[in-house]
Amino acid sequence: MDIRHTLSGLDGAAVAGQASAPWRRLYPFAPHYATVGGLRYHYVDEGGGEAVVMLHGNPTWSFMYRDFIARLRDGWRAIAPDHIGCGLSDKPQDYPYRLANHIENLEHLLDHTLSLPRLNLVVHDWGAPVGMGYAVRHPEKIARIVVFNSAAFLSRRFPWRVRLCRTPGLGSLALRGLNLFARAALARAPAHPERLSPDVRAGYLAPYDSYRNRIATLRFVQDVPMRRSHPSWRTLADIEARLPALAAKPGFIAWGMKDPCFPPAFLDRWVGHLPRVQVLRLADAGHYLLEDDGPAVLAAVVEFLSRPETSP
Repeated sequence: MDIRHTLSGLDGAAVAGQASAPWRRLYPFAPHYATVGGLRYHYVDEGGGEAVVMLHGNPTWSFMYRDFIARLRDGWRAIAPDHIGCGLSDKPQDYPYRLANHIENLEHLLDHTLSLPRLNLVVHDWGAPVGMGYAVRHPEKIARIVVFNSAAFLSRRFPWRVRLCRTPGLGSLALRGLNLFARAALARAPAHPERLSPDVRAGYLAPYDSYRNRIATLRFVQDVPMRRSHPSWRTLADIEARLPALAAKPGFIAWGMKDPCFPPAFLDRWVGHLPRVQVLRLADAGHYLLEDDGPAVLAAVVEFLSRPETSP
C-alpha cells in the first residue's frame, strides 16, 4: 500500500507529515476511491460476505469506525466511506455540500461502483440523513438498520453552539480558521474525553489540518435546515415522509444518553419510526458513544447482525 496515495485527500504538507504518524496504526486499512463528479470519494472496503455500510457525521470521518471495521471484516464486508470534504476524500472549495449531494454520492458508490444487492446500514450524526436518504430510495436493498445518536427527520431543536457556528464570518473563523468545532467535539462529544488517547485525538483531527481542509466542517453546520427556506429542508422532509417504507426492517439503536446534541427525545422519535427496533441505552456515554463504550456497542451490533432477519 502506498501511504502517500492513502493520504492524498490531504494537502501536500500533511501527506509528508502524517504518513508515519502513530494514529495510522489505529487505521491500517487499504484505501479505495470512487470517482463522483470528477472528485475522489474515499472508502474502506474490508472482508467479505453481506455488506455493512457505516456512515460518519461531522466533524468525524471513517476513522470513528476503525474498531468496527477490524471486527466486522471477519464475517461481513465492512464498508465505510468518507463524505466529500471529509476524511481522505477530496475537499473541493466550490462544492455545494448539500444533503442531496451526499445522498447522491453514496448512491453512486453503493449502486454503481460496488453494485451491492443488499446491505446493512449503520449511521451516526450526519450519516443518518445521508444513509436514510439512500435507504428510502432503495428499501428493498436494506437488510437491517443500526442507528447511533442522530436524526433523519426535521427538528426545531438545535444547540446554541450550532447556531453560533452559522454566524457569517464568525463561523468561518471559528470552524475553518481555528478548528474549534472539531477540537470542541473531542472535549464535549464523549462523556469521558479523558479516555481518548493522544493517538485517537490525532486521528480524528488528521484530515482537518488546514483552513482549506476544514471546508466541510463548516458546510455541514451551514446545511442544517433550521427553516423551510433552507435548501435542504425539502430533502430532509422528504426523507422523514418516506421513513414508513423502512418500518418493517429489523433495527438496533445504541444511544449515548449524555449526548448534548441529540438528547433522548430524538431516540424516542427513532423508536416511533422503526417499531421493530431494539434499544441499548448507554447511561454513561455521550455523542461519541463508540469512544465512551465502544466494546459494548460493538458486541451488541455483532449479535444483532448475526440474527436471522425474522427475529424480533
